[in-house]
Amino acid sequence: MNTKQVREAQRPLRQHYTTEPGAAKVIDRARTRHADKQDPFHTRVEPMPGIGATLPVGVHRAIGGPHDAPTPGDILCAALAACQDSTVRMIANLLGVELEHLEVSVDADVDVRGTMVVKRDVPVGFQAMRCHVELRAKKGTPVELVERLCQAAEYSCVVLQTLRSPPPVHTRFSTQ
Repeated sequence: MNTKQVREAQRPLRQHYTTEPGAAKVIDRARTRHADKQDPFHTRVEPMPGIGATLPVGVHRAIGGPHDAPTPGDILCAALAACQDSTVRMIANLLGVELEHLEVSVDADVDVRGTMVVKRDVPVGFQAMRCHVELRAKKGTPVELVERLCQAAEYSCVVLQTLRSPPPVHTRFSTQ
């Protein structure tokens, strides 16, 4: 395993962010594009606009959709799983921990009566999320090092920490 990979990639960035803190602030983006304006159940989301990658998005059957494509909730779960996975792998690389197995699964509970306004006292949104990280380090890896990896990965996962301490979200509707 090349344990220098992440360290070498981050070294100049760490130095730059130390001398230029403002450069460490980045903006992630996504936007939707409707393929069929008459279809209320499907759209496409373009993470990182401009690279040409899009994901189909559907509506969950629990709120009347066909549930034939990932829903926004599925995509939120996927964002957490992907972030936790990449965070574990990067920190494992930094610590010199060789992973033999890594799988991250996320599930989330929502009571759709809130979003459908069936019952006003039911909150709109997920009521609980669970992130399960199953990892196995190479035999002989000190237990303390694996524990350090887990703690660092939980601390450093941007999506996990955002969900735990959400930022303010401002929505602006532009109407014609």
